[in-house]
Amino acid sequence: MKTTDLIGSAVSNTFRSKTRTLLTILAIFIGAFTLTLTSGLGTGINAYIDDTVTSIGANDVMTVTKPADSAGGVPGSDTGPVEYDPDVVATGIPGSSVVALTPDDIDALAEVDGVLMVEPTRSISADYVEGANGDQFVVGVGTLIAGMTVQLEAGVVPDDSAAGFEVVLPLSYVEPMGFADGQDALGESITIALTDAERNTHLIDATVVGVAEEGLAGPTGENLLPNEALSDALFDAQTTGLPEDQIHQYLQASIWFDAEATDEQITALKDRLADEGYSATTVADQIGTFTSIIDGIVLVLNAFAIIALLAASFGIVNTLFMSVQERTREIGLMKAMGMSSGRVFSLFSLEATFIGFLGSAIGVGIAMVVGTAVSGALSTTLLSNLPGLTLIAFDPISVGVIILIVMLIAFLAGTLPAARAARADPVESLRYE
Repeated sequence: MKTTDLIGSAVSNTFRSKTRTLLTILAIFIGAFTLTLTSGLGTGINAYIDDTVTSIGANDVMTVTKPADSAGGVPGSDTGPVEYDPDVVATGIPGSSVVALTPDDIDALAEVDGVLMVEPTRSISADYVEGANGDQFVVGVGTLIAGMTVQLEAGVVPDDSAAGFEVVLPLSYVEPMGFADGQDALGESITIALTDAERNTHLIDATVVGVAEEGLAGPTGENLLPNEALSDALFDAQTTGLPEDQIHQYLQASIWFDAEATDEQITALKDRLADEGYSATTVADQIGTFTSIIDGIVLVLNAFAIIALLAASFGIVNTLFMSVQERTREIGLMKAMGMSSGRVFSLFSLEATFIGFLGSAIGVGIAMVVGTAVSGALSTTLLSNLPGLTLIAFDPISVGVIILIVMLIAFLAGTLPAARAARADPVESLRYE
């Protein structure tokens, strides 16, 4: 019997007992459906996390701070009052403070082995921003570090090489400031107000070149994103009247390292920085816990899907055992006519594999339809405040792997009854009643 004839025979034999086969396919369908949905859930959430990571910072950048010496305790602890240190700056997190970085620290960081570039992060505190309708709103000012990705609703990212003042406006500010939509805000002028050390108010006008979508994290949200020229102007205005030694003090700095660095090399760089008295975190560190939780949840859900598939494999074993029992005389006749044991084994193994293919293909197909519909509905209702999130997304490679895995499980489940059929004695089989 040719291979094509063998496959055709296996497909036709699969539906000899339609009810039994359909029930087995249904069991496989449940497992494949669940596995596809959970895989799609992991793909969608992890893709959103990746987008979020790039909006926080580049993968080859670390945020560096200089932790305050906690030997004497921190405010609010049970170690008693803490001695005042003018160089210590509160981070906004209860019980947490850092020592302000100085130009000497920036130079020291640049000398650490593995550091390619250092850039201090300037903190700019605006009083308010005013738009076309004259209303004033509290706003923050973010920093756009090279390598960050800003999810734009309209317009472009500010040009750091431009001499003019350019800014990206958060989407949530568009309508309150008198603009019809993001496109309407482009090219319009807004006013940023801030107060210097001498309590004088400075008003600086900037042109809106982009409107940023709301995100899970990153420099946007309630923050304006200025280009370098505007950032310089805001910083200079804010520090007017400050002593020279206080102007160049920074809460943190960004350092760049080799983008091809391995995890071991990154850890070694962190250790070297720690030896110098600095604390460094990467983007992965900042969002790693969240990613681990999501991966853990998806793993548990996948485990339930695998259990369902394993249960379905017993259905395949039962279906084929009964098929072998019912076709004993037929098996004896095939072997008597010269079909080898290997061909008999292949015939029943192909039947099992075909059952697995049908169940997985149907399960995957329906899961993709249901997942896409559910994800689309949620993106406009419960998850509408997370633009850019596709809760359930499907990767073609992952979908193909799922089908192959289910077919492999089905093949393995069919080996036992297939081996029994291959071992059948043709004489005894022909006598079977």
